[in-house]
Amino acid sequence: MTTATLSALSATELRRLIGTKEISPVELLASCIARIEALNPAVNAIAAKAYERARAEAAAAEAAVLRGAPLGRLHGLPIGVKDLQDTEGVLTTQGSPLYRNHVPARDSAQVALVRAAGAIVTVKTNVPEFGAGANTRNPVWGATGNPFDPSLIAGGSSGGSAVALACDMLPICTGSDTGGSLRIPAAICGVVGFRPSPGLVPMDGRPLGWTPISVLGPMGRTVADARMLFAAQLGVDDRDPLSRALDSDAAAGGRLSDLGRLRIAWTTDFGQCPVGSEIRAVMRRRMQAMRPLFRAADEISFDFGEADRCFDVIRAQNFVARFKDSYDSDRARLGPNICANYEIGSAMTLADAAWAHAEQTRIFRRFQETYRDYDLVMAPTTPVSPFPWTQLYLAELEGEKLKNYYHWLALTYFVTLATNPSVALPCGVDDHGMPFGLQVVGRFGGDIELLDAAAALERAFAGIAGLSRPVPDLAALSTPRPELAAIVTDAPQAVWR
Repeated sequence: MTTATLSALSATELRRLIGTKEISPVELLASCIARIEALNPAVNAIAAKAYERARAEAAAAEAAVLRGAPLGRLHGLPIGVKDLQDTEGVLTTQGSPLYRNHVPARDSAQVALVRAAGAIVTVKTNVPEFGAGANTRNPVWGATGNPFDPSLIAGGSSGGSAVALACDMLPICTGSDTGGSLRIPAAICGVVGFRPSPGLVPMDGRPLGWTPISVLGPMGRTVADARMLFAAQLGVDDRDPLSRALDSDAAAGGRLSDLGRLRIAWTTDFGQCPVGSEIRAVMRRRMQAMRPLFRAADEISFDFGEADRCFDVIRAQNFVARFKDSYDSDRARLGPNICANYEIGSAMTLADAAWAHAEQTRIFRRFQETYRDYDLVMAPTTPVSPFPWTQLYLAELEGEKLKNYYHWLALTYFVTLATNPSVALPCGVDDHGMPFGLQVVGRFGGDIELLDAAAALERAFAGIAGLSRPVPDLAALSTPRPELAAIVTDAPQAVWR
């Protein structure tokens, strides 16, 4: 095995090889850095780099293996951390000029957990400004292109993480999800993104600590890789009021579900989400192809009430809580999306807030009734095939104007409102040859059972024509795309101290 091929191996296999002393964390890191330097100019997935410290930590990880020290779950694995999450000593910009030179003094809670498990923070991965929207582009680092076609969007807000994984730059990456920020980029880049139940991965920096719509979670090329990272991210933290425990060994790897016993409810649009006719057709073909796997697979109807308005209000409250001081003191340095979201939220009333929380409760209760008759819910993750990254968002769909710049994300934010765990699972390609991501939603609190089912689905898909995970042509990414970084002004240098 050559150093050049190491970065393409799965995270679980790499961790096994490190533990058996068949590879060194030093050579693995070198392979990942070489892959980043070779391919990132074509896709622009990477923000700040921490190579110097990563090399020192890889050497220390190698020494620990050689002396027979206890090894953590992620020992010696390079990791990419989404640039919304604080990393001690490593530049964390959140894609905003306001944080162009921000170097945090400490790790966020979940970064501290993965580092304690032995992961080596190698880079930060690109995001939309402050994570707003599902097109990963910002005025600090530029835009991230899709690895299957860099002229198209990579999704967001965990777009840099998804692309880094799809390009074999890193074995594992972190993400976060409010309206679909883990699931959407995973779906359109052909990797796995898992949105866990709120409180399982601690969020110590969330201003509205009792609001469950935002979560942190793992991304990987396979379900097993994402599970291994998820198990390391788990932890009870007294800075997060929703924080709660989950068995990390069960999270890391349970038994595969018996798909033949599962009852599947599926939909193309949850009754009211905007979805293109091509994606509807792909979803129907996928369900027809996988129908023999299950005990039952029924297309059913859902009642999500006024989910769009509900998400508008709850999402806006988070913008008001987070950006009031910045808006009041330095509005000109906030992007137009951030300002618009803040202004919408600040104009809302207490009556709006009370209604939204009551409506979310009604949505939650109705959705849980589905699981009296079914074990899983399946839907598309995105409503269209990826569009050019130069188009900030999807403004209309098949002649119908959408309500706002994030309305096209309804397939995922409807599930966010229900708070059930969900995973975006690679499931072949769409009619344009771009990855199609199946959104699989588990029972309330049923994270481990969902992951067990996702692993079984992944294995089954590998044996069904047209359903296996698509892989980008990395040789086609040898040509730099300077236009992706062209919107950068005074781009910062990588910082580590």
